[in-house]
Amino acid sequence: MLENPRSPRVRAVAKLTKRSARHETGLFLLEGPQAVREALAYVPDSIVELFATPTGLERHPDLREAARDTDIEVVFTTEPVLEAMADTVTPQGVIAVARQTPTSVKDIFAGSPKLIAICEEVRDPGNLGTIIRAADAAGADGVVLTGRTVDLYNPKVVRATTGSLFHLPVSVGGELATIVERAHSAGLRIIAADVKGDDLLAARAAGVLAEPTAWLFGNEARGLDDESLALADSALRLPIFGRAESLNLATAASVCLYETAFAQRLAL
Repeated sequence: MLENPRSPRVRAVAKLTKRSARHETGLFLLEGPQAVREALAYVPDSIVELFATPTGLERHPDLREAARDTDIEVVFTTEPVLEAMADTVTPQGVIAVARQTPTSVKDIFAGSPKLIAICEEVRDPGNLGTIIRAADAAGADGVVLTGRTVDLYNPKVVRATTGSLFHLPVSVGGELATIVERAHSAGLRIIAADVKGDDLLAARAAGVLAEPTAWLFGNEARGLDDESLALADSALRLPIFGRAESLNLATAASVCLYETAFAQRLAL
């Protein structure tokens, strides 16, 4: 059992809360039973180490069985050790270290995708994680992050995806112009989500949303700059029927993705 919170092994795991360490090692943290459960189910080969307190594993016996089925050793730790490793205050008794396995932009657009989310300069980890989760729920074929977007493997992003990170392909680090070019080559229409765009309801009525679509989402505070907007085929805005000043980016993205998912399925 690991008992010393200051041991080299514990410190090496704790460093993964920092982007520099993640970049250097190609590893990242999975905190909590849900993230670990999904990784064991969908990408078990990516897991390098699995740590748990005895009580944490008792609360989640399915994780013990999944680890055994995939031949992954569980290293037991004390509560202080697990807390020293984690980015959160309460890591819920289970932490894993996994290899980063992003998908290439080329591969995401290789299979005739119908729905893609593109994130340009999305900076809030919670927003990005929620967009990935919403894309997964809406049946999207992938998510593409430009190099100006927050690190996919930031612990807050990973937690916010609640395991969806392992359900659909996600690419990182591309230039927006190159991504748009590949999307067009794959037959996708690029629609920017922008407050200056046309009304989404009109686009829905015209059948635009039923076409293969790549939604382009921008920065939380500034939205998309003029150069990025110019790369899109069109821009749409969500109507505000109440008195809210605006919608949170992740909420707006979820609505946009689901509107397209609904339209595409009705057109089948």
